[in-house]
Amino acid sequence: MHKNNKLIRFSIFLILLSQVLPAQGPVAIKDYTSVVTGAQQFDAYMPKLKNKRVGILTNMTGVVGKTSIVDTLVRLKVKVKKIFGPEHGFRNDADAGAMVKNNKDAKTGLRVISLYGANKKPTKEQLKDIDVLIYDIQDIGVRFYTYISTMCYAMEACAENNKEFIVLDRPNPNGFYIDGPVLKDEFKSFLGMHHVPVVYGMTCGEYAQMANNEGWLNNKVNCNLTVITLKNYDRKASYKLPVNPSPNIPNAGAVLLYPSLGLFEGTLMSLGRGTAFPFQVIGHPKYPDTSFSFIPKPSKLSKEPRYVNQRCYGIDLRKENYLKMHPGKLNLQWLILAYKNLSGTDFFEMNFNYHSGNSLLQEQIKNNVPERDIRESWQADLEVFKEIRKRYLLYPDFN
Repeated sequence: MHKNNKLIRFSIFLILLSQVLPAQGPVAIKDYTSVVTGAQQFDAYMPKLKNKRVGILTNMTGVVGKTSIVDTLVRLKVKVKKIFGPEHGFRNDADAGAMVKNNKDAKTGLRVISLYGANKKPTKEQLKDIDVLIYDIQDIGVRFYTYISTMCYAMEACAENNKEFIVLDRPNPNGFYIDGPVLKDEFKSFLGMHHVPVVYGMTCGEYAQMANNEGWLNNKVNCNLTVITLKNYDRKASYKLPVNPSPNIPNAGAVLLYPSLGLFEGTLMSLGRGTAFPFQVIGHPKYPDTSFSFIPKPSKLSKEPRYVNQRCYGIDLRKENYLKMHPGKLNLQWLILAYKNLSGTDFFEMNFNYHSGNSLLQEQIKNNVPERDIRESWQADLEVFKEIRKRYLLYPDFN
């Protein structure tokens, strides 16, 4: 009996331990060159471009080797008519939220049309001289990272104007897990258009198929969609990206931290813009723990960073070493801790609910709801999403 009691206590200990330890071991960070991207598979999509007038929706991440997909296709004598650029612009040099104007690309002479700001969706006029629109952008798999919204608007426009749409797929460096609240209707915006969680575990090509076939595009239009799939993609792994996906996501650590830290975009915290380590720190001038500090300075990438020239105190997340150990879930502890340390302020701002996708998460944190209960409140919606997601997977799942 004594041995049985010991065994029971040990079993209970293991159960409790499993609830506090990370959900998985170290995530493998694979070399990008281990994957063959859609853009590299010319035999799969060049025949679809023969005698076609082509538009390309891309940015600096749309590369074949070290060469832009635009420059590559121009050199291959494809009839490229124009370029469409997402948030941050075609050459990827605009800060988050910055206005990007239509312009002419100095290298190719092609017209560049911005799909950020007032014109988020290609117009009939902008599409009239093309037959097919290619989408080639490296995403990082987070609902409020706006490239997927741009993609879906472009798909709508192509469907409405009888244009073909081709996605040149790329690996998702946060594609190895699914987590976070699923978007509610009242918080649909450019930061989230569909009923998906913060981290949705799909490539752009998979997401495009889901949006297209679930009737999520405007008026349930259906796009003439082709996805050029990846070769050798491992969904259980992350990938070290060859080009920064946006100006303030400068390394693999920031990529892995972004799903959790992006929620802070709806708070009064600085995320390190104006430093050498954006999206790897959080801070505020009045944060009570003064053991770590940084001073945001104007830079090419962040001309007016939050709390410019003020000393911010907070948390240095570079020490968390997400490259070696990722919990396979959003980290809520940083958000909960920051709120408690600044609870006498207007910590949450208007767009927090648009980042989280609901109004509940903010209220739960304000009311000191335990993290386990917060996570439990997501589960029913997550299960519904996972069933939908299964129908559109192009690569082996991690389950």
